[in-house]
This record gives sequence, C-alpha cells and structure tokens, in this order.
Amino acid sequence: MPGDLYVSWSDYHRSIERLAAQVHDSGWRFNQIVCIARGGLRVGDVMSRIFKLPLAIIFTSSYSGEAGMQRGSLTVSKHMSMTTDGIGERVLLVDDLVDSGVTLDVVKRHIVEGFPGVREIRTAVLWYKQCSKYKPDYFVEYLAENPWIHQPFEPYDLMSADDLLKRTA
Repeated sequence: MPGDLYVSWSDYHRSIERLAAQVHDSGWRFNQIVCIARGGLRVGDVMSRIFKLPLAIIFTSSYSGEAGMQRGSLTVSKHMSMTTDGIGERVLLVDDLVDSGVTLDVVKRHIVEGFPGVREIRTAVLWYKQCSKYKPDYFVEYLAENPWIHQPFEPYDLMSADDLLKRTA
C-alpha cells in the first residue's frame, strides 16, 4: 500500500535503542517501566533490560479483524502483571506507537487512579502519528502522514499453528 511504513526487525530494534537513548539523555530518573501489551511488550522488555528496572505489563485490546487492522472499542485490563509488590513512584509508560492517543491517555489515567503512590508518569513510543490527540513525552519518529505501520511480527497475526507446522516441516 502506498504511504504505508514497513519496518524490519533490525529497524524495529534500532528504534527501541534510539528511544532508550533519548530517555536516558533526558536526565529523567524513573524507577518503574510499564508497557502496554501487546504492542508495547517488546519495547518494554528491551527498556527494562537496558535500564535494569522492573517491568509491569498492562493489557489492552482495541484492534481486531483481518491482520488486526480494524480499530474497535478499547478494553483495559483491571489488573497489572508485575513481579514486585508495588509499582514505582516515577513510571515510564511505553508502547509501540500512538495513533489516536486514546490508549496512552486512558492507561495513564488508569495507573494514576489505581496506584496512588505514583508521583509522575512519562510516556515513550517508537512512532507518534500526527493524528494523535496525545503527545508522548518521548518518541523516535513523528509521522505527519499517519501511515499504517507494518511491524515485523504482523505475519503471525495471519498464521495458525498448522501454517507454522507446514512452514517448518
């Protein structure tokens, strides 16, 4: 599709590294990373490893349909998965992209309301689309044309376990 953005695995990982460098260079010190699943899982995992900080995961769902390209209503999990007893005071909330801005805004409010010990939350994404009503604190690439982003893991959205068996046989 013309105007779409196709991202390879190497570009994807390089973007995460650039995001981590940007957060580090900002001088802001945080003590918790929360990623928005599913898109932010890989971003959160790498950031957690780089900064040596605990990772918490909050699950959301809004895209479905053929290859996950239809936006529906947003569902946010009531609970957050984490290995620590609580959440840090300064939270870096990460996701892969901000499209409409609804998910980042809703999840940020969900954290503030559900965890009164949180003093500050900043947001970080790989791609920030012009159409977003929410501007993240950190982003790698601003996309003025609002392209659909084809990420390297998307082939798995169309793959079944039987397809995988045929491919690996």
